[in-house]
Amino acid sequence: MSIPRLKSFKFERNLMSSDRYINRELSWLEFNQRVLDQACDSSVPLLERLKFLAITASNLDEFFMVRVGGLQILTWKEVKRLDFTGMSPEEQLIAIRDRVRRMQHDQYDCYNEVLEPALSENGIRRLRAEDISQSQLRVVEERFEDELFSILSPIAVWDNEHVPMLPEPDLCLCIRLRCLPDAEEPFRYAIIRLGRKLPRFLTVPSESGYEYMLLEDVVAGFAERFFPGEQVLEVVPFRMTRNADITISEDVAVDFMAEMEQLLQARKESHCVRLEIDSRATATLQAFLANAYQAAPADVYPLHGPLGLNDFMSLASIKGFDSLTDEPWEPSRALDIDPSVDMFEQLSQRSAVLLHPYESFDPVIRLISEAAQDPDVLSIKQTLYRTSANSPIVAALKEAAISGKHVTAVVELKARFDEARNIEWAKQLELVGVQVVYGVKGLKTHAKICVIVRQESQGICRYVHYGTGNYNEKTSRLYGDISYMTSDVDLTADAVSFFNAITAYSQPQPYHKIEAAPTGLKQRLLEMIDVEIDQATRGEKAFIKAKVNSLVDQEIIEALYRASSAGVQVQLNIRGICCLRPGIPGLSENITVISIIDRFLEHARIVHFHHGGDDRVFISSADWMPRNLDRRIELLVPIDDDPSRLRLIDYLDIYFRDNTNSKELGPDGNYVPVSRKGKRFRAQEYFHNAIQIEAKKRSDEQLTTFEPHRSPE
Repeated sequence: MSIPRLKSFKFERNLMSSDRYINRELSWLEFNQRVLDQACDSSVPLLERLKFLAITASNLDEFFMVRVGGLQILTWKEVKRLDFTGMSPEEQLIAIRDRVRRMQHDQYDCYNEVLEPALSENGIRRLRAEDISQSQLRVVEERFEDELFSILSPIAVWDNEHVPMLPEPDLCLCIRLRCLPDAEEPFRYAIIRLGRKLPRFLTVPSESGYEYMLLEDVVAGFAERFFPGEQVLEVVPFRMTRNADITISEDVAVDFMAEMEQLLQARKESHCVRLEIDSRATATLQAFLANAYQAAPADVYPLHGPLGLNDFMSLASIKGFDSLTDEPWEPSRALDIDPSVDMFEQLSQRSAVLLHPYESFDPVIRLISEAAQDPDVLSIKQTLYRTSANSPIVAALKEAAISGKHVTAVVELKARFDEARNIEWAKQLELVGVQVVYGVKGLKTHAKICVIVRQESQGICRYVHYGTGNYNEKTSRLYGDISYMTSDVDLTADAVSFFNAITAYSQPQPYHKIEAAPTGLKQRLLEMIDVEIDQATRGEKAFIKAKVNSLVDQEIIEALYRASSAGVQVQLNIRGICCLRPGIPGLSENITVISIIDRFLEHARIVHFHHGGDDRVFISSADWMPRNLDRRIELLVPIDDDPSRLRLIDYLDIYFRDNTNSKELGPDGNYVPVSRKGKRFRAQEYFHNAIQIEAKKRSDEQLTTFEPHRSPE
């Protein structure tokens, strides 16, 4: 099948957006630039900078697979629909390509001119063929002969109909060879897929420090061994990214799991959205690859350095160079939880809020594990969106089912890029008797909730965990998230109603406290904003403070504009995409937007409404995007108990004091560092230190009651 080519045309107007909104895709790219800024920040330890660089490359991979792939399809279908900034799919693609090329220039300038020389100076040296000694060459050659030559398989390519399928954005080599004099063509080609099993960084013996060669350099250096008697003219690394924006029609799916497995296969065969190639490639070889994989000229990206910078995450984790990394910040014991007391006993007396990753995720695992082993527990109901490879929570659910408890797991098979793992978990859970539900047709179940029903002396009691992050003990050490555990009668009753609505595909009964998307969550937010507008209109104090990952939803943005115009003070902490323009006179002059990029990924969603002095605080699984508010199952959970509510108010406020890793969004769509007034203050560092000190104090004094830790005045 031939892929349509985009026509080129001159596009001169402001590519960022309209005067009222910022384009979603370009806002995301500016977020990735802020991550890249960390890689360029000399105050960040060297190997941490390399990690940030790797993250930007990994982020771009997913961006192309999902966002660019979808826009390309719209363009080929000649869809002219404009987004709310007035840009067509074709205009967005042109703007994206221009911005990505500038970003990649910054990436490789950072790597080539700063990071690699600095790594070399600190004993982590990349060797090229011309750098290695004879003794090192013998070791490398032996490694090639004993291992690489046996594993790798060059595939000859005779025409565009028989090119190797490259299902993943793996690193590959394209070899151009000179044909024999009597051949019809002057050249022939072969492709070697290096794959992901072989190490990208091959250790070379060194008298000091750590020296390595890149896998592609080693294979390229010995490429003629694969083609004895032939002249190798060119060996060039390349990498191909396919479209992953593929969905199934749930209305016609007979076997949903089988359909999902077919979707994963279809993703491996989808069209090329990006062809990355070493800039040293000749025009001849570049044209061959572009034709072979049907990549439009605009989708070919020549790069001036190693491809697949995301692989450098493993190099950034090299042992023995502690001085080049951050000091470890280990999670402390949870301040609200006594590790020596049964979880149900504690939660029956008071609710608990946990601030991850500063406080350990262990109490959440403990709650579910104790429920699995407790003979008084009757049932466990749990949502699973993204889990770890060896999830102790999944293991606990299996144990509970085997022991005869009623266990229901809502497993979201459509969690992008985790579909295969979730399919496997679903099969394993079903085998041991867990009732597995694949969510609600047409909607992703993104809510984070577990409810436990227990027989106690006074009757049936319920316990619930609500969270802003996934049930994943690995990412809980890297992501900033909130856990809330309680036996509150209304919140636990709402949890039961929530699960019954999902598993029975029934209309939910009115909730006592929570709200769920797509039915009432957005409306609840809009109503709360309207309350602040009413307060401000009457001359009363009014404010909104929110921390979310993304703000895209047009209704929410317009409501915030109305609030600003009414005099409501709006403070937004938005890590990633923000389509709202702050600071515009008459529209958003009372809105400030900051973004914090630091060593932990900011992931918690919290909102605080002044509400006439009766502070209302909520945590949520949902970002303020149409997909979350209109097309997903999400939760908005009020935090009413005073200690937890006050603690979250402080938590939210402290982020707005950050003057070290915080950047402020201007009305022009650009981010600038927050001006440093007074002493240096870094929010993540503050949380780590304050919670460590408090945890040690409580451990020393063996305190089991919680007093909210207030920020200093």
